[in-house]
Amino acid sequence: STQSTWGSLEAGRMLSPKENAGWSANWGWMAVGAGSVLGATALGYWLYQKQNSKRRHPNLLICGPPGSGKGTMAANLVRDYQIVHISTGDLLRAEVSKQSPLGLKAKTYMDAGQYVPPDLFIDILRQAVESPECKERGWLLDGYPRDDSQVKVLRDNGWIPDKNIILDVSDETAVARMCGRRTDPQTGKIYHMLYNPPPKEIVPRLLHRSDDKEETAFARIAQYKKGFQNAHNWFPDRTVRLNAEQEAESVYRELKEKLADVLPN
Repeated sequence: STQSTWGSLEAGRMLSPKENAGWSANWGWMAVGAGSVLGATALGYWLYQKQNSKRRHPNLLICGPPGSGKGTMAANLVRDYQIVHISTGDLLRAEVSKQSPLGLKAKTYMDAGQYVPPDLFIDILRQAVESPECKERGWLLDGYPRDDSQVKVLRDNGWIPDKNIILDVSDETAVARMCGRRTDPQTGKIYHMLYNPPPKEIVPRLLHRSDDKEETAFARIAQYKKGFQNAHNWFPDRTVRLNAEQEAESVYRELKEKLADVLPN
């Protein structure tokens, strides 16, 4: 019995080393038997965690032309699943606002509606993707890669997404969305003069980004098409496509359905 075993162990303190060894061996086998259920439970939990690790912190790419709603979809995923949103545009704009050497170089490309060469910000991107926050919560990469060569950079660094999200939208819809966007410099919130109008009292302070004006909108879309024409082939077994012409709520509902196998429960 358990009681006699404990008593034997107590008595074993007075026995010879050989007898003590016998008692220890007997108790060890009994402990293994008694702990088998707990051991099996722990092993099962470990296997479950291992098999469902992606569901706890997925790594995602999101692609789509400017004005396709990438920012809205990203904000929803961050809100609901605490994934870290890495927007290369935001990273670069932060450098521009600091007027760093990198930011000043990047600004010349951004003002012209062109993509910033990757060698200008790859180190910043690495710091973001490999941060402790991204390792714990997963990342949502927005704005990179933009062509096949940059996909190779992802692969070479081991930055492989669980899903590659592509948002499809017409040029006309994209331009209309882009040209109507305004940013509140005090809160960072983005409004749209038609679809999500700001309160009248803050309109005078809103900013219209230089790369959201009509003269650069079509150039940005052309750049997107040139680089992203093979986006569906970058990670073909992990790609999901959505019709982004719909209302944002409908797009997000469909997106969650298509990500169900990697998003946390």
